Amino acid sequence: MTDRQGQAPPVVQLPAGRLRGGIEGGVAVFKGVPYAAPPVGDLRWRDARPHPGWSGTREATAYGPSSPQMYIDGGDPVLGGHGSPPFDDDCLTLNVWTPAVDDARRPVLVWIHGGGFVSGSGSLPIYSGETFARDGDLVVVTLNYRLGPLGYLSFDDGTAAEAQSANLWLTDQLTALRWVRDNIAHFGGDPDTVTVAGQSGGALSTAALAGHPEAQKMFRRAILQSPPFGLHIPTRDEYRERIDAYLESAGVKDVDELRHLPWPRLLEAAGGLYARTVRWGFWPTPFLPVQDDVTLFRHPAETLLHGAAAEVDVLIGWTREEANFNFALDPAYAKSTRAQVVGRIAERFGDRTAADVYDEYARTRPGARPVDVLMDLISDELFRVPCVQLAEARAASGRPVWAFQFDFPTPAHGGRLAAAHCLELPFVFDNFDSWSHAPLVEGIDPVVGDGLAKSMHQAWIAFARTGDPNHPGMPTWGRYLEGDRTTMRFDSVTLPVNDLAGHARRLHGRRVSAS
Repeated sequence: MTDRQGQAPPVVQLPAGRLRGGIEGGVAVFKGVPYAAPPVGDLRWRDARPHPGWSGTREATAYGPSSPQMYIDGGDPVLGGHGSPPFDDDCLTLNVWTPAVDDARRPVLVWIHGGGFVSGSGSLPIYSGETFARDGDLVVVTLNYRLGPLGYLSFDDGTAAEAQSANLWLTDQLTALRWVRDNIAHFGGDPDTVTVAGQSGGALSTAALAGHPEAQKMFRRAILQSPPFGLHIPTRDEYRERIDAYLESAGVKDVDELRHLPWPRLLEAAGGLYARTVRWGFWPTPFLPVQDDVTLFRHPAETLLHGAAAEVDVLIGWTREEANFNFALDPAYAKSTRAQVVGRIAERFGDRTAADVYDEYARTRPGARPVDVLMDLISDELFRVPCVQLAEARAASGRPVWAFQFDFPTPAHGGRLAAAHCLELPFVFDNFDSWSHAPLVEGIDPVVGDGLAKSMHQAWIAFARTGDPNHPGMPTWGRYLEGDRTTMRFDSVTLPVNDLAGHARRLHGRRVSAS
């Protein structure tokens, strides 16, 4: 029996059971592989548990369902229609791409998707591992994990014999990493050479794993793309208000009533939490990771700043106009006034210096409107500055770290998005065909885009293979060091720049408590 490409379907025998995959783009792919027991019924809002296995041969040629999530009718104005497989709370599956099912022990790249803790999926075609497997001789894993109310709420009342995790999403990812450790050699991968990479919420996840005592022993390298390190990560007590608000919105008294509601009802109740948590001038985050003293003992960035993951090589970066993703196309923000933005700045810098900080931001962008200053502020405080602080800390302690800034602007929406959050993704994966639905990439010059994509894609491959992103197709990329603060600037012309984020670093270094 052969598949449509004339090759026999690849088969692997795992401890959990036998899998039959397919061939796509010349590489073997196994889709919808369960790595944990379905988190349904009594296992809803419980820590992830290993999958019990199956009998016979399991077909692995179709993606598994994505975690239930809010969906915008007609698609997102930036990312477009998601093209995701159906939603279902039985969603804990992963996908594997490999050049061959053999014993070659290839480097492994594990990708954790972003989506603001409420959306996204490892089953999206935009995250296909085909290009990395084919171009880099890597074994690639993408995974689904619980999102929104199913992954970021905890109803532990303290009566259990052992404290329950408030971060079910993290127990999912830990279980997936254990699966990779125990199974990836069957797919031609090396469990001792694993890179975990993620973008946005997926980058925060990667940092949380790098700081976790067990998880950090299961991978050697981390790629952090736009981690929102500036988010406040609440304690369990601080998060209680959101849990109570969610129960009220759902119209129930406790988790026992919630456990047996259909998941669409759970999403409907999440709408009430959105309304309660949205604040003007802040990235909306109705659901958040929690410092629960079980899986997450402190903010992931703080954990890394204080020396965790010392043996993990780190590549970290951000886009130049991160916040444009959320704010540039919102007509309400286009009408922002200087007074509004100065008031927002005061929440970070204090009343006495807020107007001066506004003027400093405005000077760096001639003709800046108040909303432009606001977006630069949010980009810096949520992404760029805490990323730089982590690079500074690792450089000061002699730990290897490479930094980048993605500057290439998209012409989409009249250029208003510029180098927005998420824009680097099709370049990193070098898979623009998979992004044809996304307004974010409309109008990009294919010649320039292809050259930049090849440069970034090969850098990520090199880092996953060797721990160093340098390759012959780009200028020398030096480590971020205290002396020169080398940062690779990815644009139509890619060059290393010393202290590229220096203005933001110095400005936010003067921050004081709001008065």
